Amino acid sequence: MARTGTGRAGGARGPGAGGTGVKKARRPEVRLPALEAYGGGELEPDGDYDGLEFTEADFAGQDGAGARFLDCRLTGCALDETSMHHARLLDSVLTGLRGVGTDLAESTLRDVELLDARLGGTQMHGAVLERVWIRGGKIDYLNLRKAKLRDVVFEGCVLVEPDFAGARLERVEFVDCAVKDADLTAVTLMDVDLRGAAPLEIARGLDRLAGAVISTAQLLDLAPLLAAEQGIRVEG
Repeated sequence: MARTGTGRAGGARGPGAGGTGVKKARRPEVRLPALEAYGGGELEPDGDYDGLEFTEADFAGQDGAGARFLDCRLTGCALDETSMHHARLLDSVLTGLRGVGTDLAESTLRDVELLDARLGGTQMHGAVLERVWIRGGKIDYLNLRKAKLRDVVFEGCVLVEPDFAGARLERVEFVDCAVKDADLTAVTLMDVDLRGAAPLEIARGLDRLAGAVISTAQLLDLAPLLAAEQGIRVEG
């Protein structure tokens, strides 16, 4: 089967792009081959799905733990309480996914576009995301604890109380998106560009911002919290 152009070098820009010294994320460039329509039926644990088109499929409550999706397009699928623990999503486009309590813990997403998702309470702790573009939509209470994100772009989306505690983010960009009450406890940041986040609200972990770049306006917004974090009294 023809393989996607995975964007291994797609969108790469050299160090110092924009004059800030922050390295830009490499975005996926997914080119799907001709796809076959999914024949229906429930997801299978450790299932192998290759070159398939899933349209408006209802996978609520199903068990697809350990499944592999390669060169697939999922459009408008329901993932309420769906188990996809340790699943692998590779070279795929996911559009309009919706669901509450989806389990993607310890999963791998590589060369994936996630577009216009409406998700809540998604479990992705311990997951690995590499060359992933999350564009549009709204994700509430995303659990990315101890996850590894490399070359990931959040663009035009709303993240409500995302939990990055203990995660490692390298070459991650936030572009025209809202980040509300993020938890950065014990996070490690390398070349993380937060300037496009508006608002940028950090509930915990302000002391972990080393390795990120923020704008002057964001610094002014965060200044009272940073002062309180350092025990600095500001009067007058």
